[in-house]
Amino acid sequence: MDAAEFRKRGKQMVDYIADYLETIDKRQVFPDVEPGYLRPLIADSAPQDPESFEDIFKDIEKVIMPGVTHWHSPYFFAYFPVASSFPALLGDMLSGGIGCVGFSWAASPACTELETVMLDWLGKMINLPEEFLAEKDAQGGGVIQGSASEATLISLLAARTKTIRRVQSEKPDLTEADIMGRLVAYASDQAHSSVERAALIGGVKIKNISSDDAFSVRGSALKKVLDEDKASGLIPFFFCATLGTTPCCSFDKLLEVGPICNKENIWMHIDAAYAGSAFICPEFRHLLNGVEFADSFNFNPHKWLLVNFDCSAMWVKKRSDLTGAFKLEPLYLQHDHQESGLVTDYRHWQIPLGRRFRSLKLWFVLRMYGVTGLQEHIRKHVRLSHQFEHLVRQDERFEICAEVILGLVCFRLKGSNELNEALLKNINEAKKIHLVPCHLREKFVLRFAVCSRMVESTHIKFAWQHISQLATDLLKTWEQNHQQQ
Repeated sequence: MDAAEFRKRGKQMVDYIADYLETIDKRQVFPDVEPGYLRPLIADSAPQDPESFEDIFKDIEKVIMPGVTHWHSPYFFAYFPVASSFPALLGDMLSGGIGCVGFSWAASPACTELETVMLDWLGKMINLPEEFLAEKDAQGGGVIQGSASEATLISLLAARTKTIRRVQSEKPDLTEADIMGRLVAYASDQAHSSVERAALIGGVKIKNISSDDAFSVRGSALKKVLDEDKASGLIPFFFCATLGTTPCCSFDKLLEVGPICNKENIWMHIDAAYAGSAFICPEFRHLLNGVEFADSFNFNPHKWLLVNFDCSAMWVKKRSDLTGAFKLEPLYLQHDHQESGLVTDYRHWQIPLGRRFRSLKLWFVLRMYGVTGLQEHIRKHVRLSHQFEHLVRQDERFEICAEVILGLVCFRLKGSNELNEALLKNINEAKKIHLVPCHLREKFVLRFAVCSRMVESTHIKFAWQHISQLATDLLKTWEQNHQQQ
């Protein structure tokens, strides 16, 4: 493919993507395929001779689309949003075209410097304390990770290194292995599974802190466990607070747990993967109060801020905490400006060496939507979630299971877990909308997350009418089966 054909095929692909997104509501949201569907549709080995773009293009609908779950469909209400917008797609296209691998400032200065400035822009949009920003010779700064899971892992590993060095300076007779065996990390019993995975990778113990009736971690619960563990000779070193938990979008009490972490020399990382985007709206910024006690903070613009995956924004108060844990300087990666104090080498802030020019799509989105456009996107989703909540509350057969704060509604039929499992099964087998469940305490709960950029009030009404009718049919069958028993 030469440049002339690339121009032609590029226009063809842009048209295909635009058509796909404009008509996505016409496609079934969840595919009708079984595991292994794809292999028989393509050759069993790579072609020896080149194939035409026309043949490849035809296979998109034949091979790929039958097995796609359409995350951007207005009938997709599962998980959390995954962002998408045309400006972000264009930014990603440019990133692929430039094709740099920005592991250091010298590897591509614009790749590094735009990322640093974009994370400052984003930090100012959510009113982060100045210590987290890179400007004005501060000690902190931001970086784009691939996911919130990576941000949590990076924070935990940095906290582990910092704690081992501190304890060894206080007690030189202790070996690193002695300290490692006593380190303990903590997170809410509502925290994402990625926190536990980070502890597994980091080789440290992790304990869940019991949440209260609102599914939030309180300071008293954290202090109780810390006191018990310290009395047992353990070394608490890391706490992951969650703002907007995956099961029900609950918020840990930062103003209670933050001072405790600071007093006990515990690294506090904040995972706000979903909810963080909402903090650009002044009416939701109070949910972030207490961030000043954190050592690191993370949220995903690729969830709710119209920036396509992957773009996970992470900030630290002291960048030296990261570089001190991960910095290695082989000769082939060194450059003239690395010790100047004027540049950032992001390879020291992450697990992989290489990195894409991800800040381009963030730059495009922030400029083409502006803060007000992004705020309206967030507010629209919140309004639609409250619309769905209102519809649920009008039906006495159902109950709301957690406070609706942002774009997630947790609900269920009043009755057994088995009844609600059957309802969800019927919903997803019908494939008109798509939902996933969670457990809140012992209850099986349905999650309704407002996700798509294209979703409107009519889609919310349709989804509720569909759920309500399926519930009616299920309850009728359920009652008949129980009567027969």
